[in-house]
Parts: sequence; structure tokens; C-alpha cells
Amino acid sequence: MEIQHINPGNMAEPKGYSHAISVSGNHRTVYIGGQNAINEKGLLVGKNSLKLQTEQVLINIGKVLAAADAKLENVINFTIHILQGQDPLAGFQAFQEQWGDKERLPAVTVLFVPGLGNPDWLVEIDVIAVVQE
Repeated sequence: MEIQHINPGNMAEPKGYSHAISVSGNHRTVYIGGQNAINEKGLLVGKNSLKLQTEQVLINIGKVLAAADAKLENVINFTIHILQGQDPLAGFQAFQEQWGDKERLPAVTVLFVPGLGNPDWLVEIDVIAVVQE
């Protein structure tokens, strides 16, 4: 499997993401539906905190990835839905703590939305990962 991070030199250098990613070869693709900040007991974590909710979302994503025999490093795309009015820097801080300073960054899309599936949810993230077969 070959994963190519595409960041053209004639475009602005991305900070914290890649412009595009190309995957070829023998691989399996894992699509993870929107994850929220509900813990294993069915309770919301961090009711009014984007940072705490983002941390729980990333924990949940990690659990789903593990169940699919994948790791965070296999993620090629994050789509992040943030409730309008939230400061995205709090969520970005939680994301950076989990992701670290890895060189091969995923493609990322951030959207501000008027609402999510529950009025207490501040963030929902869906993921695409690829795993070598």
C-alpha cells in the first residue's frame, strides 16, 4: 500500500493537515460515522466544553479504529462538525494532544453547523482510515 500526501508547492503550506491524500495498492478502507462525546456508559462527557468533548470523541474514534485493526496513524481524513459559536481552538488543542507532531498529517475539513443530533453536543467527527492488507 502506498499513501501519498499531496501538498503542492505552488499552494499555501498547510498547517496541521494535508491538502490531499492518495492511497493505492492492497488496502482496506474503514469509514467511521460521526462520533460524539458519549462515553461507554452512555453519558455525555464535557457538557459545555468543546475541549473535553473533543477528547472523548477522539477516545471513541480510537476504540472504533482498534476494533477495525487500525490506529490513529491510519486515518487519512477527518471531517469535524463544530456547533456554531464554539471556539475551534479548544477542540484543536485536544486534537493536537492526541495527534502529536506526526509528519504525515491527514486531510481535514472543519464545518460550523447550526446543530447536531443532541442539543448538548458541541462536536461530531467522522473519519476515513486505510489499513494495509
